[in-house]
Amino acid sequence: MTMSKNNLQKRLFAEWFGTLALVATVVGSGIMAETLANGNVALALLGNTIATGAILVVLITMLGPVSGAHFNPAVSAAFALRGDLSGRLAFAYITCQIAGGICGTFLAHWMFTAPILQEATNFRSGLSQYGSEWVATFGLLMVIFGGIKYRPDAVAWMVGLYITAAYWFTASTSFANPAVTIARSLTDTFSGIHLGDMPFFIFAQLLAVWPAYRLSGWLFADDVTGSRLK
Repeated sequence: MTMSKNNLQKRLFAEWFGTLALVATVVGSGIMAETLANGNVALALLGNTIATGAILVVLITMLGPVSGAHFNPAVSAAFALRGDLSGRLAFAYITCQIAGGICGTFLAHWMFTAPILQEATNFRSGLSQYGSEWVATFGLLMVIFGGIKYRPDAVAWMVGLYITAAYWFTASTSFANPAVTIARSLTDTFSGIHLGDMPFFIFAQLLAVWPAYRLSGWLFADDVTGSRLK
């Protein structure tokens, strides 16, 4: 069955809008948190964390039935590897996600009367930071595929809670998303990432896609042998 033009437009708009809203929340809450925290970085990060986890639950619940609510090129790439998304549609999703993320950064700047065009100066360098992005992205994909397999009704909460936790257990604060990483390189605020560090984050995120696809395919596969463990 071929996808109708109207259905395709809805799916692509959902990916654009969802990524826009996600990034606007990440950047906007980062600006608000930094302003109100009076130099307390832990408190600012907590405010940023809560807002991000909450909006993920909302967006995935609302837009999941429309597009699958990927909002993340790594997720779309993993779904393409699984055969759940064609290569052309995955490319279209990723294009809309990147565009939506950039628009989200600009929207956050506009809402907080900051310069629309900025270049991040927040350095996030080193193997521990890049490795953390591999861990964060790998874990996210495992959560998504495990949730789809066993608790599809809970995926929105699982993803929101995972990202909330990963903000704190990873050294990089869990970007785990190439589109968000690109968008955050365009804001010189609390949530920004220096342009020079951005490609390394994205490389580490994409490196996690294949292992997560392979492990989830094995771990969550149905047992077809008919045998039972005694």
